[in-house]
Amino acid sequence: MSTTSSSSHSHLNSIDPVLPPSPVLAAGRPPEESATMCSRLCPIIIYFLFVIPRPSLALDFLFDSFAGAGNATQILLINDARVQSGVVKLTNDSVQFSHGRAFYPSRIAMRAQPNSTSVTSFSTQFVFSVLPQIATSPGFGLAFVLSNSTSPSGALASQYFGLFTNAAVPPPAPLLAVEFDTGKNQELKDPDDNHVGIDLNNVESVVIQPAGYYNSSGDFVPFRMRTGQNVHAWIELDGNDFEINVTIAPLGVSRPSRPLISYKDPNISNYVSQEMCVGFSASKTNWVEAQRVLAWSLSDVGVARDINTTNLPVFLPESSSPGLSAGAIAGISIACVIFVLIVVSGCYWYWWRSKSGEQQEDEVEDWELEYWPHRFPYEELMRATDGFSSNRLLGSGGFGRVYKGILENNSEVAVKCVNHDSKQGLREFMAEISSMGRLQHKNLVQMRGWCRRGNELLIVYDYMPNGSLNRLIFNKSEKLLGWEQRRRILSDVAEGLNYLHHGWDQVVIHRDIKSSNVLLDSDMRGRLGDFGLAKLYQHGETPNTTRVVGTLGYLAPELVTSAMPSQSSDVYSFGVVVLEVVCGRRPIEVSVRSDDEVVLVDWVRSLYSRGAISLAVDEKIKGVCSTQEVETVLKLGLACCHPDPTRRPGIKDVVALLLGGDEPQIPM
Repeated sequence: MSTTSSSSHSHLNSIDPVLPPSPVLAAGRPPEESATMCSRLCPIIIYFLFVIPRPSLALDFLFDSFAGAGNATQILLINDARVQSGVVKLTNDSVQFSHGRAFYPSRIAMRAQPNSTSVTSFSTQFVFSVLPQIATSPGFGLAFVLSNSTSPSGALASQYFGLFTNAAVPPPAPLLAVEFDTGKNQELKDPDDNHVGIDLNNVESVVIQPAGYYNSSGDFVPFRMRTGQNVHAWIELDGNDFEINVTIAPLGVSRPSRPLISYKDPNISNYVSQEMCVGFSASKTNWVEAQRVLAWSLSDVGVARDINTTNLPVFLPESSSPGLSAGAIAGISIACVIFVLIVVSGCYWYWWRSKSGEQQEDEVEDWELEYWPHRFPYEELMRATDGFSSNRLLGSGGFGRVYKGILENNSEVAVKCVNHDSKQGLREFMAEISSMGRLQHKNLVQMRGWCRRGNELLIVYDYMPNGSLNRLIFNKSEKLLGWEQRRRILSDVAEGLNYLHHGWDQVVIHRDIKSSNVLLDSDMRGRLGDFGLAKLYQHGETPNTTRVVGTLGYLAPELVTSAMPSQSSDVYSFGVVVLEVVCGRRPIEVSVRSDDEVVLVDWVRSLYSRGAISLAVDEKIKGVCSTQEVETVLKLGLACCHPDPTRRPGIKDVVALLLGGDEPQIPM
């Protein structure tokens, strides 16, 4: 073990203010009294110097092993933790409830001053092993911890890594932990019994990821931490960016270039004090689970030194008895019979399905594997929609049919069925849909996944219980939308469109913004949906499409000649939706007095030119809203629908006005 500490010669100075006056310097005291006082103070001085974890200005240490008396004494062991066979074992197998902690004796300086908001960066790596006595027993895991105390008050000896009381009782802050959890606790919303999480003053993690690592190809490789195998972990805290990176991999795998967890929180300084104890903690109940730390390196002045892992011990489950009892033989025999019955039943089911002529699901092709994480089995969607029953049909159009589905976990979804003429076109479409699936915004309908069957693509979205905006605007049997609701929905859609244009790493042109594609969630908040015609391109580039798509009445006039969609053409379509919502009229209607078509944009513009724009307001909301406010929104709709795309406002300006900005200037 090698260790360096820039404060190794400053510990006495750091505690001098709390010591009584030195007897040597006490003027006028008799030698006997001075000797007596010195004998009383020596134990106190020794306690401060060697027992209490001492503050440090910088730490840089490396334990390739904890073997040897020198290394063992360099670790502060609390409760049931002990050094055994060259490793730190955190819990005691022979007792029912056990918890233990192992800390480095010197504290790590996390802030320059007590009230400083800046945080010290540090890097650490360690090797740990978690091995249960019974593979099927409940698991516990261990945690890497920064704590204000070596013994947090109220911590349970039986669970929560020996650090917390429970999720409802705040722990003694500050406390920051990275948990390597091998148990599933429903109370803490654990997703499974094999995950890594970051805990900030609470046992309920702020971020959780399944245990695994990303290989050189960028694929996620899961592995079980609870097999006794040695696990290599790396943790970095970037104090400048307030970011914590956690990486794990089985020992022998090179350090992955991509962390398992990257968590950034500008308030991370709230979870550390000026100086913190750094180490490990674990706990257990009735079931034996050995949590061991085999090696450890840490530095707050640079990158932690690499651990020499060549001679680390390996802990494996105990081998089963070579002989088989009569009961075991009987169990194997019964299992074989059951297996044969299952095989026969499966063959019969396959024959019956083929006999009935039911179409089999297509084999997954190589190019589809990159989209696999979002793929639903076709049979699951069949069950969710009652076989795509007409009773579950939500709507249909030129781009497909939409069904309501209920998944096995009782969550409601919308399943859209899209047909393509060729697999090449389907492949390109899937690439676009896969990108759309990464869009995350509160005012966009979230894509949950997809499924391919032949040339049919099924896209799964969140279900919107209040349907589409146009149904509530034009269907007399539906409940009336008040003015405040209408304006809030327009603001929601504008914020969603602003995210598509400016808030993502690519520009997304929706190309089919209309009131029927604005869906309302359970809180009557607007969400922009149906990205089937959307196009993606890099910021600063121009879309390379020449095909005019969209819906008549919402298309910007420049698309007729150039066929080049842009952010401005999306703004035009949104402007038409604004006029629809305020006027309660469709984009194109047939006049009652004549058979001529009346274009909504032209009708509102003519009223504006005569100074009578208030006549365009929907009769259902007149008298219950501010005339000036409604006229302002009508003018905004006209500004968005200006014939010259260069004179339309940007979507950022639209959002600002709908959220309370200045009245737009309408170029006529």
